[in-house]
Amino acid sequence: MDAIEPLHSEDGPDFDDAGSAFGDSAPRPIGSTPLEEAVLSRLDEDKAQDIVLIDLKGKSAMADAMIVASGRSHRHVGAIADHLLRTLKEHGLGKARVEGLPHCDWVLIDAGDVIIHLFRPEVRTFYNIEKIWAVDSAHRTARD
Repeated sequence: MDAIEPLHSEDGPDFDDAGSAFGDSAPRPIGSTPLEEAVLSRLDEDKAQDIVLIDLKGKSAMADAMIVASGRSHRHVGAIADHLLRTLKEHGLGKARVEGLPHCDWVLIDAGDVIIHLFRPEVRTFYNIEKIWAVDSAHRTARD
């Protein structure tokens, strides 16, 4: 069956020859552990946006990695969180702690060695937690 072509640009995203929407050029991060890789794969399958993997080894004793991603809406963030919880349960982490699920503006999932933050884009921009944990952030660099 042939795909229906959109009549106008607002009817759907433009696609390049590889089949991905323009603007999705950033490659998916690669996890260093099976748990990180499972979470990143699930986020990619669920069409999470702007996926960032932050290595916390040597920076924090609370986890080895932090993954930050965005969903397009409250419903998308909630669906991604639900799918991640199922994936974590399949990996033997059925008791992962979750915060923020009823509102789905910012959902935090604590899976032990990996902490996952799911945001709506506006909320992610407001809190900007990637900047807090960046190696070269202002509060971590030497001042002249």
